[in-house]
Amino acid sequence: MNEEILIEGYASIFGEPDLAGDIVRAGAFARSLSGLKTNIPMLLQHKGGKIAGRWIRAREDGKGLFMRGLIDPSLPAGKMALKLMGNKLLDGLSIGFIAGDWKPNVGVGRCLNKVDLREVSLVTTPMAPKARFGVVGKSVSIAA
Repeated sequence: MNEEILIEGYASIFGEPDLAGDIVRAGAFARSLSGLKTNIPMLLQHKGGKIAGRWIRAREDGKGLFMRGLIDPSLPAGKMALKLMGNKLLDGLSIGFIAGDWKPNVGVGRCLNKVDLREVSLVTTPMAPKARFGVVGKSVSIAA
């Protein structure tokens, strides 16, 4: 028997530029979240098909895009994620999205007012340096 690992953290921080200079505004995910609910893929390092688990909650709050999910050790990418976490190499979150309503920032990057959220990945180096997750605990046992 394997136990899923419960994690939570912020995948995007409102009002703070990421390493590319993009700034996500509060409310940018509202439309996307109303359509997706919790069907947002949890990928490892943005690699298509590398499902590491599942997101069970996604919401905007005053800080940013909050995510809660379960890493599934019975999946190859989930097992790899746990190994990387054990080696203290994985604690970042990163959004995969299509920019909707945006304007260029002065200098570099974009001001993102609306985005179409496609996935949220577990990553070693997030574009938004404060987009991190932590382990909350373990969930019910699942069949191996």
